Amino acid sequence: MELEVRHLRALCAIADAGSLHKAARQLGMSQPSLTTQLRRIENSLGAELFSRERTGCRPTLLGHSVLSRARPLVAGMAVLVSEARAAADRSAGPRLRIGSTASRALAGWLRRLRERLPGTDISLQMDVSANALLRQVAAGGLDVAFVHEVEGCALRVPPGLDRRVLVEREPQFISLARDHPAAGRPVVELADLAGDRWMIDPTVDGEWDGLRRVLSDAGLNPPVLHGDYLTASSLIAVGEAIAPCQPTSVPREDMVVRPLRDDPLGVRLLLFSRPGVDEGAGIASPGAAGPDGGPGDGPVDGDGPGGAEVYADLAAAYREAALQAGVYRQWLMRNKSPLLHAPAA
Repeated sequence: MELEVRHLRALCAIADAGSLHKAARQLGMSQPSLTTQLRRIENSLGAELFSRERTGCRPTLLGHSVLSRARPLVAGMAVLVSEARAAADRSAGPRLRIGSTASRALAGWLRRLRERLPGTDISLQMDVSANALLRQVAAGGLDVAFVHEVEGCALRVPPGLDRRVLVEREPQFISLARDHPAAGRPVVELADLAGDRWMIDPTVDGEWDGLRRVLSDAGLNPPVLHGDYLTASSLIAVGEAIAPCQPTSVPREDMVVRPLRDDPLGVRLLLFSRPGVDEGAGIASPGAAGPDGGPGDGPVDGDGPGGAEVYADLAAAYREAALQAGVYRQWLMRNKSPLLHAPAA
């Protein structure tokens, strides 16, 4: 078997993700397929590249050596592809390739972009992994990425990306069955949830680590289920689990969304882009957050009107989604958030 770039890319993904399961999700393949591919790579080299442990995969000494050679090759191929795509884009017309983790602001953002850029080919790629999206921006596969960073779990940002902070700290609420004992309270205490099963998606970067830290700080050690949030909704509705959720979430009729006392869970909302992509898509270099963690309009290095407008569209869409979510709107009022007074786009 001859090693190919896709094999090297898989090795880098496993090392970056720290587990075969997360790496498979990022690569868009099943875990058994990735496991088989890794076994073939190791067989061709004659030794193990990763040690399989209970907590994940760690590179062996040989693995570190192979990765040190593989990363420049993968990066070089990414640059080659990026430059070729950029040349094709210039001849094909303006394009805006957006990557994003889940957000209720997306619909409003895309609507505003299409209205303002009628001649632009706008595409959207969703991923549970913010780190995977950032790698695609750095490699030229995406122009911008709208992601969230779990508090205490910094993203692995490739060098050279520009960043703008949309919201410095967005509180994470809790999703409960409508007949849950705590559902009737406007604000829920963590202690009131000590006997519940929590559900978390471990493939969302930082999500499990952030929740585990908060629960540990509160002296809680509840049972935790791992799964995607679509499955979580079904379990929450029948009282089998509870789960953290975005404050902009609009619950089903058999569920409620409530803030947690003192907002122990939080994320930062960020927009990343590559310098110079404004030439093809109207994106410019991002800047800083606004006061009190609201949408930022501070100084921007090299910011042109295209980039400022794309960011402004996102900020307006987020504000729209925030004010449409009744529980979040009440939280914003209690905390005197600048989002309440921001001008509509």
